[in-house]
Amino acid sequence: MKDIKIVIVDDSLFSVAMISNILQEKGFEVIGSANSMKEAVEVVSALKPDLVTMDMTMPDADGLECTKALRKIDPDLKVVVISSMMDEEILRKAKKEKVSGYVQKPVDGDELSLLIRRIMADEELFAELEQLYFTAFKEALTDTFNKFFKAVPTYNEARTCNDEYTSRGVSVVMGVIGKYSGRMILDMSFDSARKAASSVLKKEELSEEYVINVLGEMANIIAGNACSMLNKNNEIFGLRVAPPTVVHGESITISKLKLDTVTSVEADSLFGEIYMSVGFNRSECNE
Repeated sequence: MKDIKIVIVDDSLFSVAMISNILQEKGFEVIGSANSMKEAVEVVSALKPDLVTMDMTMPDADGLECTKALRKIDPDLKVVVISSMMDEEILRKAKKEKVSGYVQKPVDGDELSLLIRRIMADEELFAELEQLYFTAFKEALTDTFNKFFKAVPTYNEARTCNDEYTSRGVSVVMGVIGKYSGRMILDMSFDSARKAASSVLKKEELSEEYVINVLGEMANIIAGNACSMLNKNNEIFGLRVAPPTVVHGESITISKLKLDTVTSVEADSLFGEIYMSVGFNRSECNE
């Protein structure tokens, strides 16, 4: 990642000094500061920073008014609000002005550093994710099956495609959020899902609800473990899973999603064929 040039906007000299020390300790280049909107406009016009940290209260304007003024100079300028106040109304207004992030005072250096690096991450980061994500999800599927069933699936050749498809019977969709949004689909026949659930619970007679619940939790474990692997590789990803959505029945079509990279694979298991598809969007997740 390139060197990141930052201007601090805050009417408190103490806050400017504290934030400057934190940023410099974390390896960022603090190129200037301003104590009012008027000064901020002058400094940003002259120094052209990559990012501005913005206090919410100043003598001549609030932080969001100042953000609007700076965006007239540079529409692509990234702004991180740093304020002692953090409530729903402030966050809502900040999001409306497309503020890139929000940190509450007193500032935690690790939190601020990670937030800025996520905001400024560029195409190289998505290229890194493209190289890593499917291996992580495949490894998580293999490891989960090995721990539950003492056997691993045999994979066919993976393919990069994003077509709609007809479910085999039970399909679990796991949303992924973080620096990038994505989704994992785990699909198998109901008979295969029933056999897997019976094996895990060591019970032959299981209700449909129980079978669906077991498959949903297995998918949750697979996706969660895969995201943890990716985050360990690069904490900027910050990936997390949303609760599973399970659909089941005959002739169910899973629609194509607008994702920038998708990889799918079919595998043979003790219980029948498994289908897994994983994909991510290049655009940032809006949480």
